[in-house]
Amino acid sequence: MHDHYAEVSEAIKSRISDLMIGKMSDLYKIFGDCTRLRILSLLSFGKLCVRAICEVLEMNQSAVSHQLKILKDSRLVGNEKIGREVFYYLLDDHVCKIISLGREHVSEE
Repeated sequence: MHDHYAEVSEAIKSRISDLMIGKMSDLYKIFGDCTRLRILSLLSFGKLCVRAICEVLEMNQSAVSHQLKILKDSRLVGNEKIGREVFYYLLDDHVCKIISLGREHVSEE
């Protein structure tokens, strides 16, 4: 016999809080922008200076810097100044995993 009430009770216990859902939604919005996703994908291979990111993406520095600020404010990337260049890098491995899982998912289509 199917125990509907037990399933509902278990689902209620394991549901994600509204606060956590909001934070996750904000994170996924960051990944929802093509330029930011391209930048994150590039940085998943290692640290890059702003100039290199601009060249690879064929975008001007102002546009790239704007997106990098959003990524930095979201605690997805960090930066380090070396001489006159500012280098950006992913702050943790979670970002690489999200990109990798997304790539795998869309490749299955």
